[in-house]
Amino acid sequence: MEKDQFISIIDEHQRIIYKICHSYCCDAEKRKDLQQEILIRLWHTLDKFDGRAQLSTWIYQVALNTAISFYRSDARHTINQIPINSEIISLPDQTEEETYEGEIRLLYQFIEQQSALDKALLLLYLDQVRYHDIASILGISESNVVTKINRLKKKIKKYVEHIKKTAL
Repeated sequence: MEKDQFISIIDEHQRIIYKICHSYCCDAEKRKDLQQEILIRLWHTLDKFDGRAQLSTWIYQVALNTAISFYRSDARHTINQIPINSEIISLPDQTEEETYEGEIRLLYQFIEQQSALDKALLLLYLDQVRYHDIASILGISESNVVTKINRLKKKIKKYVEHIKKTAL
């Protein structure tokens, strides 16, 4: 593969890599390391892409597998957990944009606390990837995807309710 072609593909799909890196690593240095690992893995395996799935689906799969391996191999990953800060939710004079940013931070805090599979599932779901493609990327059945997403939605709702109660 040509260097320019690879750079073009990465530029086009950088949002996927960015999202995965930020979901699996809170520490900026570890995010850079993960990003580098993902790029190396993509560089070494892009020639194996056979076109049976969309390129973005394949990139998700490679990036998620790399992130999960990176996450598991890093025995210190628990140090990177973001503590829940109830001030994010209950600031009295927040603008609409600040409230939205707080909700996004809360969602990422929730995602970070999930298992590697649930984390990947949520990222794909939030990126509006079709259930069929999520199943293909994660190697689980489509009905399992639907079940897990419904359970995670309920879990998110309980999480938010709990945070709101503790913020009062």
